[in-house]
Amino acid sequence: MAVGNPDGRPAEPTKSAGPAALADERVDHRFKALPPDAGGLTVGELAAERRNLFTGGFTTPVLALSAESVEHNLALLETYAERHGLAFAPHGKTSMSPQLFARQLEYGAWGITAAVPHQARVYRAYGIQRIFLANEVVDAAALRWLAAELNADPGFRFVCYVDSVRGVELMDEALRAASATRPLDVVVELGAGEGARTGVRTAAGCAAVADAVAAADTLRLVGVAGYEGEVPQADGDKVRAWLRELVSVAADFDRAGRFAGSPEIVVSAGGSAWFDAVAEVFAEIPALSLPVLKLLRSGAYVSHDDGHYRHLTPFNRVPDEGALQPAFRLWAQVVSRPSPEQAFVNAGKRDAAYDLDLPEAQAVRDARTGEVRPAAGITVTGLSDQHGWVRTDPEADLEVGDWLGLGLSHPCTAFDKWQLIPLVEADGTVTDYIRTFF
Repeated sequence: MAVGNPDGRPAEPTKSAGPAALADERVDHRFKALPPDAGGLTVGELAAERRNLFTGGFTTPVLALSAESVEHNLALLETYAERHGLAFAPHGKTSMSPQLFARQLEYGAWGITAAVPHQARVYRAYGIQRIFLANEVVDAAALRWLAAELNADPGFRFVCYVDSVRGVELMDEALRAASATRPLDVVVELGAGEGARTGVRTAAGCAAVADAVAAADTLRLVGVAGYEGEVPQADGDKVRAWLRELVSVAADFDRAGRFAGSPEIVVSAGGSAWFDAVAEVFAEIPALSLPVLKLLRSGAYVSHDDGHYRHLTPFNRVPDEGALQPAFRLWAQVVSRPSPEQAFVNAGKRDAAYDLDLPEAQAVRDARTGEVRPAAGITVTGLSDQHGWVRTDPEADLEVGDWLGLGLSHPCTAFDKWQLIPLVEADGTVTDYIRTFF
């Protein structure tokens, strides 16, 4: 259990504490929207009170996460991965929440994906034993930390990308200097095409990087990976063609004996827009000399959204496989009604995701009666730092004091604005608080 510092801040959690230690953190001014009269309670004590989001003293704006939708989404992706023979390492950058990581692992995840070393440090602080870092790591300080983690814990599994000979050299130098006692597992990243993001662009380049890994006894080549979401002008055919190229590189490496010493061959891809294509192509992977870990990394599913991913989700193409549910709703209060066509709420860029789409007005909670009705004739047209600009049509029923429920687009930039998010049941009961670390 975490022990508090003299100034009231929580101490660094021990690896054995796990996310349960978060319940011991004190509620105070650091956390937006929580009831002022809860100051001094622990998060666990506040959760045990099961306050109502609307009548329990929460201030606005307040971001709520639907307990039922989160559970639905966790179960759906577990079933999907099992049905298609995929291992699953959901990308933790979406939520950066140890509590949600624990739930993902309970629902069958192989491990958790990270993007940068800081995220991996958070994961380790809360006991994550398998981390797939879908990026290159050439930072000597980060590699020293990683070597120490691997040296200290034989059960810790870590895999990351490599995409250049120079990167391999930097990793080898840092790991040698850190006295690494076991090799770091790496996968060669295949780029998604010219003009795409990171990754080796050619088969010959992949072989050169693999040769460099083989020459460095601090590293072990265990597979190939990439991100199909970066395929230029992506469509189903282009994405499947790139995925087949990725599988071909894995098969070529296997024939050349490049995975000697690895217990398995990792083949990994899969964001939140094309995992149906990943499932289809990975089902075609031929028998190789070692077992194949077909690793999917989609992360946005845990909360889904009411915008970008609502339109992109592969479940739109395969509706028989199920449907994700948007779990976020941001509740803001109408603070000004300067004209019949205009209103302002007290939530803006500091509170709502806005990098892909503006929030969507979905519901109004009447300040006089507490009744909730559809947000008919109400549109969010812009965001200032702390205000939402709202246009109201003649039929709109909205007055100062009402609460406006907003659907959000892009989970990653919704989670990162809130450090402690109420987990809310359909009747408004808050059952827990989701801690994030950005």
